[in-house]
Amino acid sequence: MPRWAIYTIFAAGVLLILLCCLCICIKCCCKGKKKKRQQKTGENINLKGVNGKTTTALVQPDVADVDYGSTKKQRGRLLYSLEYNAALSELIVGVKQADSLMAMDLGGSSDPYVKVYICPDKPKTCETKVFRHTLNPVFNEQFNFQISKSSLLKSTAVMKVFDFNRFSKHNIIGELRVQLCNVDWNHVIEEWQDLAEPAKFEEEELGEICFSLRYVPTAGKLTVVILEAKNLKSMDIGGSSDPYVKVQLALDKRKWKKRKTSIKKKTLNPYYNESFTFDVSFEQIQRVNLVVSVWDHDAMTRNDAMGKIFLGCDATGNQLRHWADMLSNPRRPVAQWHSLLSAQQVNSTLSLKKKIPLHSKLPF
Repeated sequence: MPRWAIYTIFAAGVLLILLCCLCICIKCCCKGKKKKRQQKTGENINLKGVNGKTTTALVQPDVADVDYGSTKKQRGRLLYSLEYNAALSELIVGVKQADSLMAMDLGGSSDPYVKVYICPDKPKTCETKVFRHTLNPVFNEQFNFQISKSSLLKSTAVMKVFDFNRFSKHNIIGELRVQLCNVDWNHVIEEWQDLAEPAKFEEEELGEICFSLRYVPTAGKLTVVILEAKNLKSMDIGGSSDPYVKVQLALDKRKWKKRKTSIKKKTLNPYYNESFTFDVSFEQIQRVNLVVSVWDHDAMTRNDAMGKIFLGCDATGNQLRHWADMLSNPRRPVAQWHSLLSAQQVNSTLSLKKKIPLHSKLPF
């Protein structure tokens, strides 16, 4: 073999060895840097308790293991008052104001209102006005409940703060439940309390109903369009119902005019889109209440009331707002969803007189 060939083979061998050594050095350096990065990442996310079974644990800690501490979202707080008049057997619940409420809308605000009732009897439900685009509403409203001293000591005052939505279900922000047996009635109670998460044993839901109102003052026409209902209470053995809606006008607390929709068979989410027009003068509209009730039709037995709501001059809260929106927007239909209440609650609040007076005796 020529000498130059031997030199060439030797040089190639030396070059190969040098390349191998260089690759080993580069690999070791990269491994050291990666180890430092992992240690640094481990310090940031706290690897304590990671079992190494999944790679996900090294990237993001489990939500249940995170201690949010002071970053936990607060629902806000409510200033309320309680007073009991023993002579009149009357409980007065004041809803003063709220502060730092949780934002429920995309814009970082809410449209809050407060619903007040007394458990367990729940004779009626009262609502404050709705305040638009605020997390610090000032309500300054009072609600009276007839309740005996013996019942008072077994009852709970419930104040729930909701975010108003015209075309969808109202979202609850938080609630207060005050055990009235623990209250010192020797003086008026007025205090701030943090809102709590809504109780899991919430009262029975009766469903919701959507309808529109339109009033034309010049023609004296009130048009009610029953659009639809959803999540109604099951009244039949098969887990369904045969709902229809009754629309009734009351003038000066006396039953006046009524109409009803068709019956929808075997459904808890009926769609109606049925319109009813009543002759109501501008002078009468100031003294009228509109009662909308949902009934379950039974061919063999008496029809059962599933839920009720009323709007008009004696209404409060969302019902009064819908009525006021109709009056302030003449000739334009105004639609809104309403949560149904029990017939007992509405009847005790409205206290309609059963007897329908003769037309000649009506004060108009």
